Amino acid sequence: MKARYVALIAPAALMAGCSLQPIFHRPEAPIAATFPTGEAYKDPAARGTALPAAEIGWRDFMADPRLQRMVEIALENNRNLRVSALLVMQMQAQYRIQRAQLYPQVNGVAQFQASHTPGGVTTSGTGPGLTFHEYSVGLSVSWTLDFFGRLRSLRDQALYRYFSTAYARKAFEILLVSQVADQYVTMLAYDELMAVTRDTLKSAQDSYNIVKQQFDVGTAAEEILRQAEGVVEQARANYTGYVRLRAQAENFLVLLIGQALPADLPPVVTLDNQKLLTDIPAGLPSELLTRRPDIQEAEATLRADNANIGAARAAFFPTISLTAGVGTASATLGGLFSAGSGFWSLVPQLAQPIFNAGSNRAFLDATKLQNDIDIANYQNTIQTAFREVADGLAARGTYDDQVASLERYVSSQQRFLDLALMRYKQGVDPYLNVLTAQTYYYTARQALVSAQMARLTSLVDLYRALGGGWIQNTGEESRPADVAAPPEWSPTYSEGRKPAEPRKPCTRSFFSCLFSR
Repeated sequence: MKARYVALIAPAALMAGCSLQPIFHRPEAPIAATFPTGEAYKDPAARGTALPAAEIGWRDFMADPRLQRMVEIALENNRNLRVSALLVMQMQAQYRIQRAQLYPQVNGVAQFQASHTPGGVTTSGTGPGLTFHEYSVGLSVSWTLDFFGRLRSLRDQALYRYFSTAYARKAFEILLVSQVADQYVTMLAYDELMAVTRDTLKSAQDSYNIVKQQFDVGTAAEEILRQAEGVVEQARANYTGYVRLRAQAENFLVLLIGQALPADLPPVVTLDNQKLLTDIPAGLPSELLTRRPDIQEAEATLRADNANIGAARAAFFPTISLTAGVGTASATLGGLFSAGSGFWSLVPQLAQPIFNAGSNRAFLDATKLQNDIDIANYQNTIQTAFREVADGLAARGTYDDQVASLERYVSSQQRFLDLALMRYKQGVDPYLNVLTAQTYYYTARQALVSAQMARLTSLVDLYRALGGGWIQNTGEESRPADVAAPPEWSPTYSEGRKPAEPRKPCTRSFFSCLFSR
């Protein structure tokens, strides 16, 4: 009885084998336990939400309907996002290929063989030559027993490479949402700067015309004329520059959304009326490990390295394989299935590396060094994420005050210009004071628009840095990293065609969905 149990357990133990993968330990995060504090990091007034950024939908964070529409178009059309989705599918296929190596490979075989021996080389040495025919039909089975875990380690490596690619796709989608918002705000800012510069150019041209008339009749000095002319040319040059930058910003936005700007977009909301949620709690730095897909991508890469080390270690041990065949063979096609024509074969094989000029050792060293490199990259990714969040918190804590101060500064320069004009008309001050006031007012308005743009883009970047931008509406269940945002583009079909049965996104966890597709 005992021998019977041993006979049953031994094959199972042989197939289960062992694993030479090192135990994975997540590297220590080389960052402080809390985000920086101080004068720059004061919290803004609450604006209706205290949810983490990852749980706030981008439609709720960005209230501008025009911007929402552009983000929606970008998620549908951006070609780089399509490529990232295709890469995920490709890595999933690579994983399935590698997983299949763990199972027996069965092939159906049908074979016909003919041979002829000349009479001079037969046993009798005389007579006609001999012709032989053989027909055979059967099955061939080959199976590499993964006793030392090499194939399972390669399967695990492919699995974590797939996870890494899926997290990279998630990170790109989040980045795309923030890039569209940043570029849209930038384009609005250039619209504002062009409007400011047009007003300044008109005012400067009017001033120049007045001074030119005074100069022509000899009541104004030439230096006043040249200064007035300089204000005009500076405004004209600035306007041309803003026209160029605005066109380039629109070109970049068109690239991001993957098509020309639609004509039926919602009305424009001006820069000073843009409302972005600012009350986004930063939480603890350790939470970035679960919120940031780029950190999850780096960790998945480390786990793939860990599995690759196991495969490199297993390469030092024997490879055990079984090859078997079963079928029927006959010298005639009619007798192929007659009694007594069956055959079978079994060829176990054990191959032990003896000499390969150190290639196995070099491969193991290379995998360990790659793991060290990726550990450094993982820790650098965490440090970069910490710095991005800290920068965003500093921007959120200071830009509101800066914008408010610049608004008051613009008002003061407007008043200064009005007074300068009044004193000039009353003959108290020369026209040079008016030109100086115009320059100060123009500079103040430029600074205000630039600060408003920087404030909005910093909020968008903070939202992204904290993991926001993956879900559309607050309260939605977060999608697995390998599921596209609706409406889903199916890479199975060529552009412009719709599938008859569209792929249904898996709404379960990322790991459970993997094996159900």
